Amino acid sequence: MNSLKGLYGMFDAALNAAAARVIRSGWTILGPEVEAFEVAWAEHVGVGHCVGVASGSDALQLALRALDVGPGDEVLTVANAGGYSTQAILALGAQPIFLDVEPDSLLLDGGAIFAAVTPRTRALIVTHLYGQMAPMPAVLAACRAAGISVVEDAAQAHGANWAGRQAGAWGDVACFSFYPTKNLGALGDGGAVCCSDAGLAAKLRQLRQYGWQPKYQVRMAGGMNSRLDEMQAAFLRVLLPALPESNAARRRVAASYLKGLEGVPGFVAISRPEDAEDVAHLFVLRHPERDRVRAALLAQGIQTDIHYPVPDHLQSGFIERVSQLGLLAMPAAGALPVTEAACAEVFSLPCHPFLDVTELSRVSSVLREVW
Repeated sequence: MNSLKGLYGMFDAALNAAAARVIRSGWTILGPEVEAFEVAWAEHVGVGHCVGVASGSDALQLALRALDVGPGDEVLTVANAGGYSTQAILALGAQPIFLDVEPDSLLLDGGAIFAAVTPRTRALIVTHLYGQMAPMPAVLAACRAAGISVVEDAAQAHGANWAGRQAGAWGDVACFSFYPTKNLGALGDGGAVCCSDAGLAAKLRQLRQYGWQPKYQVRMAGGMNSRLDEMQAAFLRVLLPALPESNAARRRVAASYLKGLEGVPGFVAISRPEDAEDVAHLFVLRHPERDRVRAALLAQGIQTDIHYPVPDHLQSGFIERVSQLGLLAMPAAGALPVTEAACAEVFSLPCHPFLDVTELSRVSSVLREVW
C-alpha cells in the first residue's frame, strides 16, 4: 500500500548524516533539532508556533487539554476518520458528539455544526480526511457564531490548502502526525501541535512535559510525557524540503487512477472541493461490492485497505468506554446514515509518490477487466 524504501533510498546519505549529527551532539530530547524543526514547520504551515510532541494522537489530546476541555464537556467530531479524535476526547473524560458527513466528499458537513452545539459544547475537531481539506470557511463561520474552539486534525493533510491557506493555519490549534506513512513522515512516531497564539503555545509546551514549570515542579494540571525526540526531528528536517514535490507526485497518482476509471461502472471517487488543493494522502473509492473488488485485486497481487471499516459510534471499545465514564450512550446504528453507508463501501488503492506509470496502468486495467 505504501512504499517507504524509495523515499529512504533517495535520502539515504542525508538521513545517515542527520543521525550521525544527533549522535555526536549528545542531545536526545528537546534539543536543537526539535527547535529547528518546530521553526521550519511553523513557517511551512503559516502559523506562529509549532510544538513537537510524541505522536499525532498525543497532539489531539494536548490540544484539547490546552483549550481546557475536561470531564463532561462536549466535543463535536466525525465518526468516519479512524477513531483518533474520539480516542482523544474520551481520554479527557469528555463527550464525543458525532456529526454526519457530506455524501460526496465524506468530510464534515459544515451546515450541521450550529444545530449540534449545546451549552456544554467546548470545541470541534475537524478532520481533513484522505488528504482533502474540510470546508474551513463554513466551519470557522459556524464555530465562531457558536462561540466554540476549532481543532484541526491535519494528520492526513500536510501541505493541503484551501484558497492558498494551508491546513493547520485555520483553527485555534492544529494537530499533525509524522507517522512514517504520512505525507511528511518520520522514521518512527512523531507529532506536532501548531497555533498562532503565544500563550497557547507556552501552555502546550508545559503540558507536553508533565506540566513542569520549572523542572520537577508540576504547576499545570493535565500534563503528560509527550516529546518529539531529536532523531525524528532531524529526519523530518531532511524530508521537509521534498514535501511539495512528493505531494505533487501523489496528485499525479490520483489523477492517473481517475482517468483510468473513466466509464467503469460502480466505482465512485471521493469528490474534491473546488477551492481546495488536496495532497492525495490516500486514494479512496466507493463500491457497493467492495469485498468482491478487493478480492479480485488481491488475486492479481494488488493490495488494498479500508479507511475506515467501522464508524466510531459503533466501535465496541468506545461504547464500553462511554459507559465506564458515565457519559451519554453512543448513537445507535442508523443515526449517521451517510457515515455508515460510506464505511461499508470505501476502500483504498495503493497511493504513494513512487508508483510508476506501469504500476498505475496495471491497477486500472485489473479494475476494468473485472468490472
